Amino acid sequence: MHRGKGMKYVGDSRIPAEKKPNIPKDYSEYPGKTEAFWPNFLLKEWMVGAVFLIGFLVLTIVHQPPLERMADPTDTGYIPLPDWYFLFLYQLLKYEYAAGSFTVVGAMIMPGLAFGALLLAPFLDRGTERRPWKRPVAVGMMLLAISAAVFLTWQSVATHDWAKAEEQGKITKEADIDTNAEGYKVFKEQGCISCHGDNLQGGAAGPSLVDSGLKPEEIKKIAVEGKGKMPAGVFKGNDKQLEELAKFISETTAK
Repeated sequence: MHRGKGMKYVGDSRIPAEKKPNIPKDYSEYPGKTEAFWPNFLLKEWMVGAVFLIGFLVLTIVHQPPLERMADPTDTGYIPLPDWYFLFLYQLLKYEYAAGSFTVVGAMIMPGLAFGALLLAPFLDRGTERRPWKRPVAVGMMLLAISAAVFLTWQSVATHDWAKAEEQGKITKEADIDTNAEGYKVFKEQGCISCHGDNLQGGAAGPSLVDSGLKPEEIKKIAVEGKGKMPAGVFKGNDKQLEELAKFISETTAK
């Protein structure tokens, strides 16, 4: 090309007109940098997965899960508590504007708006910047969601009655109860079942009576005079019923 003469383009007929698929090179063309998927790479993946699986199984055996007793529909004093990842929603439902007649607001509308906003975030902010201050919409929505979840979770943990929850969820001994026994009929008629459970397993309002270790005379005294949270005068029956009740409770043992 000479100055002032312009530019000339030359075509090359050796370049094919039809496009060929972009086929990657074989791994053998990169010695020391790649390996065969089968069996080399897949075997390593299996070995790593096996290590994590065995570690998880060992953890489940060494650390017993924090199980509670079986659900008791007669225990109206039980306070349920969800797993940690739902504590923020559990706390939200305690507030006045999201509970009672407004439960649908806290349970459906507010979470629906929050998750809907997160789903729409990629469409609301389509920028390619990776610096946070260049993505105000996406970063702002994410910070708001994280802050709300952390705050509500912390509030739920801080305000929960953990001592009562541990006591009410404790696994207690069970017994084979003869529901036809005279003592059980008295137990039920006198309303003892509301605090001590239908199987004498106890609840939030009363302790378990299975293997109590109390003698009949001690049980009769407690039924009449009360003890701890149990006030005096709860038992309204006659002496024969009191005798049957005391005998029934003292003889109830775990199966």
